[in-house]
Amino acid sequence: MSEKNREGKRTAREKLAVEREKQRSADKRRRTLIVGGAVVAVLGLAAVIGVVAANAGKDDDSEASGPVVAPSGAQGKDGLAIPVGKDSAKSTLTVWEDFRCPACKSFETAYRPVIHELTNAGQLKAEYHLVTLIDGNMRGTGSRNAANAAACAQDAGKFPAYHDVLFDNQPPEADDAYADNGKLIELAGQVDGLDTPAFRACVEDGKHNSWVAKSHQAFDKADFSGTPTVLFDGKNIYQDRTMTPAKLKQMVQEANQR
Repeated sequence: MSEKNREGKRTAREKLAVEREKQRSADKRRRTLIVGGAVVAVLGLAAVIGVVAANAGKDDDSEASGPVVAPSGAQGKDGLAIPVGKDSAKSTLTVWEDFRCPACKSFETAYRPVIHELTNAGQLKAEYHLVTLIDGNMRGTGSRNAANAAACAQDAGKFPAYHDVLFDNQPPEADDAYADNGKLIELAGQVDGLDTPAFRACVEDGKHNSWVAKSHQAFDKADFSGTPTVLFDGKNIYQDRTMTPAKLKQMVQEANQR
């Protein structure tokens, strides 16, 4: 391998490490704000605390209101995983992502080509879990609305292509552009055959919002450190600083030779 190629791989790993560190810092800030808010509430009047608690419960339920409708073909516990690839593949890559998450986009930019290659070849099955972490950190509903739209695309059999379009057009982290359903429908025009009346209705009605909320709850319960979280056959590999697309491909190929 040439020195130029080695330097390029080192640079890519460094960029991914920086994005992961940014995500961890954002999560830490969010936890600090939550703790601070709890302290203020304790110092307030008991009646005020009761009102705040009641309102908080209503806010928490509002995102998950309505029936939980899993997208077509969803798999795994509670139907929270969107599968890509053949069920017969010997290896499974589990990916927890947020469409507003810059570190997730960095992961997609680096790893997407090899993931597509391996899933298309039947050597790897990818399972995508959708998360709304940035909505909590930065406020807004773009993570949720984009995840719902991606689930609508799954209903239409167009999830992989639309998933890629959403990351390719990801707005800056603080820009909640994906809260606009019109923007999500506009981007569907980049996927052949996706922009249909059924898809538009699914997006505008928030058909899968409760499913998205349940998916995020599963992420919280799993106590992952941030997004993206990437598991290879159940083992968290994205925290490994030596991981590269080439190494992932080698791991999949070795698994297929067993």
